[in-house]
Amino acid sequence: MSLRQYEYALAVAEEGSVTAAAERLRVAQPSVSQQIRAMERELGAQVFARTPGGLVPTVVGRAFLREAQVAVDAARRARAAARAGSAELVGEMRVAVQMGLGARQLPGALRALRRRFPRLEVTLVEEPDPAELERMGRRGVLDVVLAAVACAEGSADVHRLGDEHFVVVLGAGHRLLAADRVELQALADEPWVRFDRDSTLDCVVRDVLQDNAINPPTVARVSQTATAVRWAADGLGVALVPASAVPRDYEHLARPVFPIVAQPVLAAVRPGAGPAEAALLEFLRRETWQPPVSRAS
Repeated sequence: MSLRQYEYALAVAEEGSVTAAAERLRVAQPSVSQQIRAMERELGAQVFARTPGGLVPTVVGRAFLREAQVAVDAARRARAAARAGSAELVGEMRVAVQMGLGARQLPGALRALRRRFPRLEVTLVEEPDPAELERMGRRGVLDVVLAAVACAEGSADVHRLGDEHFVVVLGAGHRLLAADRVELQALADEPWVRFDRDSTLDCVVRDVLQDNAINPPTVARVSQTATAVRWAADGLGVALVPASAVPRDYEHLARPVFPIVAQPVLAAVRPGAGPAEAALLEFLRRETWQPPVSRAS
């Protein structure tokens, strides 16, 4: 049975005759009659009683037409979503972000997306664990992933937006705030506020410490970049965090580090993406990102 037959039956029920239904649908009368007869044969039941006053739904027909209306309404909603006009696009888009990346750029991109598609709902997941991010990607539950290289491998459509540079956050009055940038070796004896073990951010910190042959004491481990920034600002220890994750109220306590620490920022879009995903990618590209770090840096 086809959606067209449902639509024809509903029109006949509302108009009371095949002739009026055909005029409303702008199709030939024989076509409507043929479709109604074929539908009744397939159902094995009489949907309409033929009376002198016209066609009237039977008891069985009324039950059938209620369900036909549900199907037709659902099909119309599906068509509206697929056509994706700016005021029509409805539904949910799922975006996952590797914790710490794009914290300053994402809000602007999402605001622009909402202006274009006001009825679109966006679910944003900030995930510290790269393994979990990859598992979600493999399950196909994500539409867009914002991550570093390791978390985006295997994606069908990957776009490099730029780099996320890391900065060190120091306590108010710290001696190193006098410098424009901080040598990582100068932090060798400082207590550090670090992240949960095996999180993406702590992997970055661990690699930085190993690459620079320093082994400072860890005074605390936290789950969120905002907590690391606040605790470092309060003087508990220094914290190495993505620059965009530093709230503006704490920027005066953040300094670039040398050698430069940076991660690439990739937007991975699922295969077969639609207009919402394309629009978010467009808006992310318009945001300000650090250019990729050269090997000589």
